[in-house]
Amino acid sequence: MSAGETVHLTLDEVRALAKAGLAKTGLSPDHVDAVAETMVSGERDGCASHGIYRLLVAASSVKSGVVVPDAVPELSEPSPALVRVDGKGGFAQLPFRLGAPLLAEKARKFGIAAMGLNNVVHFAALWPEVEELTRQGLVALAVTPSHAWVAPAGGTKPVFGTNPIAFGWPRSSGEPFIFDFATSAVARGEIELHRRAGKPVPDDWGYNADGHATTVAEEVLSGAMRTFGGHKGSALAAMVELLGGPLIGDMTSLQSIEADGGRGGSPIGGEFIIAIDPAGFVGDLLAEYMKHAEVMFETITGQGARLPSQRRYEARKKSLVQGVEIPAALMRDIEKLLEES
Repeated sequence: MSAGETVHLTLDEVRALAKAGLAKTGLSPDHVDAVAETMVSGERDGCASHGIYRLLVAASSVKSGVVVPDAVPELSEPSPALVRVDGKGGFAQLPFRLGAPLLAEKARKFGIAAMGLNNVVHFAALWPEVEELTRQGLVALAVTPSHAWVAPAGGTKPVFGTNPIAFGWPRSSGEPFIFDFATSAVARGEIELHRRAGKPVPDDWGYNADGHATTVAEEVLSGAMRTFGGHKGSALAAMVELLGGPLIGDMTSLQSIEADGGRGGSPIGGEFIIAIDPAGFVGDLLAEYMKHAEVMFETITGQGARLPSQRRYEARKKSLVQGVEIPAALMRDIEKLLEES
């Protein structure tokens, strides 16, 4: 097969493939179900770097002992408007599933609530989580540190993780307004996909181990990535470190990569999520003020600009009907995983 060949799969086939692969790693059934859906969401929405490719990432983290495959999350309430879920070393998806209903309930009761996921392993995007909350009529914000892979602006040595920020706004008509971006110049998965394809990366994505700009994906992965927007991205990355680390009693990205101990697993640590009831401030005038938001959105799209997630929603409509294309080389790697005893 040539490097550009693909394999066609329906989304149900992607889900079955993800579940089979995750079960092969030894994950408990509840974790399999929760984690598989994030992979399906990535493929469904045209985000290949967060799709079925992440099966290999998850399997590696389990195999290396970074993940507790049968972890049973524990929910607690530190205060009336706060939710905490201790993931006990498992993947983050199941702890989110456990805590999200209580988070939503508290947001409606108090107007605003927050949830900390502690002691969890991250390997996926945050937008599926904020989208789930917006589907319930809530405004949502989520952040998480990762491994120290990213240099601060003005430096060349890793301090931050890719440190994504995700935000969601519910809309009465149409899909919710959602953005999810790494505070690094690019998601680490994108660099890994370039490495797998043997493609160079732009020279502003990162540095080699000697602190020099490079177009070699492997050198960026073993050196340091850059923040987006210089000092602005660097400041946002620091904010994510503080909110998803010390604030909720969890690790920074430097501590996460130290805890990994060279095993090469996915980031270990915490996630911070805020949920807000948009009726909290405006009460019965909610519909009127939501219209103001719609005017803004229409003014953006009316001049030919695109809203965040618009491309994902367009890909979603297509994939739900036509399925998706998976690189043949990736399918071979997944088949090898499934063949392992």
